[in-house]
Amino acid sequence: MTLSLAIAGKGGTGKTTFSGLMLKYLLSRDMTPILAVDADANTNLNEVLALPIELTIGDIRNEILRDMGMIPSGMDKESYIEYRVQEALVETKDFDLVAMGKPEGTGCYCYVNDILKRYIEVLSKNYAYIVMDNEAGLEHISRGLTSFVDMLFVLTDPSPRGIITAARVAGMVDEMRLPIKRVALVLSRVMGEPRPTLLEKIEATGCEFAGVFPTDELVTEFDLEGKSVLEFPEDAVAYRAVATILDKYVDAARGTVSGAA
Repeated sequence: MTLSLAIAGKGGTGKTTFSGLMLKYLLSRDMTPILAVDADANTNLNEVLALPIELTIGDIRNEILRDMGMIPSGMDKESYIEYRVQEALVETKDFDLVAMGKPEGTGCYCYVNDILKRYIEVLSKNYAYIVMDNEAGLEHISRGLTSFVDMLFVLTDPSPRGIITAARVAGMVDEMRLPIKRVALVLSRVMGEPRPTLLEKIEATGCEFAGVFPTDELVTEFDLEGKSVLEFPEDAVAYRAVATILDKYVDAARGTVSGAA
């Protein structure tokens, strides 16, 4: 069975970096094969992985809308989309990556979202792990893209409003009765030890607290140099924090998935 891990939360909380380091964690433990999914319309997971992307799901949608005649005769639209999405899959020796991308024009991203959701469901049988980086806000929850997630980490900045927003995400999972097996909050962008008042506010939400994802200058350095977070040293502050969090959750999640099988 596939174990799916996802990240959610406000913009600027380090979701994409956390996703990249989560991928590093799995790779370092030979937990493969892995599918990395960039479900953010503003594609940037590939950037923290220093991996070029030439085609996104949004690109495919735009091409079809501009010219329906591009679909070969004898092939229906769904089959053509599946063929093109397969082309959008970036394959490396360690993992594969697919990106949602941003459709042209204004309006709902529902069509692109539906394509990505269906494709992930089809692909999941080929991977032992899925790591999904979601967009900021609550839309991905309301659209049900994360409905197959085993473990959802919700990142929040170290502020009362950020914690409230993160708690709302967890609340939406319950309200919509999404089959997400476990949700936990991560306190991000923390310098030093988190203030006790913040931990008290997290406890007051009733949400599970996974741990702290601290500020690390190495993140900025790698970003400026265009280096992949997969190259982070094992003793890097940010990576150690992610590894500590995942040590608590991955084995438990794997046990749940195996039990369901």
